[in-house]
Amino acid sequence: MDSDEEDDFEWSVENEEEFWEELDDIVTAPSETHEEIDDVLRRFLGFTTRFKEAYLQSEYDVARCCYQLLDAPLSKQNQDYVRRQILYCLLQEDEVDTLHLAAALLLFDGRSNETAFEMMQTEGAFPRLVELIRAKRDDDIGLHRLLLELLFEMSRIQKLSREDLTTVDDAFILYLFQLIEELSDDADDPYHYPIIRVLLVLNEQYMCLANATLSPSEENGPVTNRILKLLSMHGPSYMTFGENLILLLNRESQLGPQLLILKLLYLLFTTPSTYEYFYTNDLHVLVDVIIRNLLDLDPGNPDSGLAPDQDGQRALRHTYLRVLCPLLKNTQLAHEGNHYKRDEVRKLLFLLVNRSSAHFAAVDETIIRLVIRCKQIGWLREEDDEQDELIEKKLAEVAPSESIVAKKLLGMSIGEAAESSLSVSEVSAKVTKEKPSVPAPRRRRQGSKPVGNGDKAHVNGTSGSDTLKVPPQQSMAVGEDISRDETRSPFSDDNAET
Repeated sequence: MDSDEEDDFEWSVENEEEFWEELDDIVTAPSETHEEIDDVLRRFLGFTTRFKEAYLQSEYDVARCCYQLLDAPLSKQNQDYVRRQILYCLLQEDEVDTLHLAAALLLFDGRSNETAFEMMQTEGAFPRLVELIRAKRDDDIGLHRLLLELLFEMSRIQKLSREDLTTVDDAFILYLFQLIEELSDDADDPYHYPIIRVLLVLNEQYMCLANATLSPSEENGPVTNRILKLLSMHGPSYMTFGENLILLLNRESQLGPQLLILKLLYLLFTTPSTYEYFYTNDLHVLVDVIIRNLLDLDPGNPDSGLAPDQDGQRALRHTYLRVLCPLLKNTQLAHEGNHYKRDEVRKLLFLLVNRSSAHFAAVDETIIRLVIRCKQIGWLREEDDEQDELIEKKLAEVAPSESIVAKKLLGMSIGEAAESSLSVSEVSAKVTKEKPSVPAPRRRRQGSKPVGNGDKAHVNGTSGSDTLKVPPQQSMAVGEDISRDETRSPFSDDNAET
């Protein structure tokens, strides 16, 4: 759209009522041809940016303005064309108010019709969003937040290309981490969440790409997971991110966000250089959250046996257990004197496989294998433990159903190297309409040796205080890129020995 003609229009608006009446006249003007549609869109953007400071000050006002265009016959009857013109505006314009309206229109449009986000991917919007997020924060905080939400939403529903992910460099990830640190004085600031969600979805995209088959043309090797790499190198400088991950998990009730958080936690707890990234106090909170959620999650109808996991509850229980094992084994919780809630954890593991309790449904083999894996942790073991004998008995009872259960739940083929026969998006579509596209993480490959990072400065957190302080900047022991092998496949060990 050419905006040169905007100055041809003069509006006289005396109050808010006149503003909304004029806006309605603009979006309902004749729009039979592409030229007329372009004319309406030029007038819409010219009018709204002209009076944005006066009448579009709140998020509600901006949303109302956008839906007035999106719900108009002009957009309903020419959806693809209008959407593409707005997208081109985002790709080409540099004026802050125009970008604000274009980003808001695409975000609201995409939330009701994901075709908008798919078009953004096709037209190469990802690098443009990364560029704008770097540059526009000081110009307009509201625009910056919209751009973050738009980047998250378009990355959540589809796999990004290798070329897209290579536009994200270390400086961009560190910039996002630093924004979280700057906002650390206000844990309830809603600005935290869009930044954290972008980092979470980028981590997922890195893992999806790492587990994809490399084509012959990809001569440069795998793309580095920069989230994991930079937390390995500079974790003590960005502790607020870790605190907020656990805070969000504690508050979250929806499947998709929980899986996104748990997947990153799994990587952190199975990467030696980030074993002790979190404060000990935060790990205590995380153990409490996992115990509570594993007890609260509904395993399904006991009468149906291993019924299809329609709402993702079983998959989520598996994921919590897969995170619990390295959390207890590899972090400072494994240190002498730090064995937090040992008895409660043992009771939880017993309850997860005890069918005599009416609270739990029939147990599948995955649950029992994961429980056995946790029970093998040194500080949880007891000599001549009757619970261990019962758990092994339960495992023997359900073992024949493993392949059937896996295929039913996630389309997995256990016999073929434990790789998924479904894409990540398809797996998530089976369990939630939100499409978090996050499969459940698995244990790291056997043979990897746990190595402590030697950094004790941030292990114990604060003493007797609810406020956690960020320590002075340090560098962790590992400075090299995280390799393809370090971004572990979530389907790598379903049939591994426990």
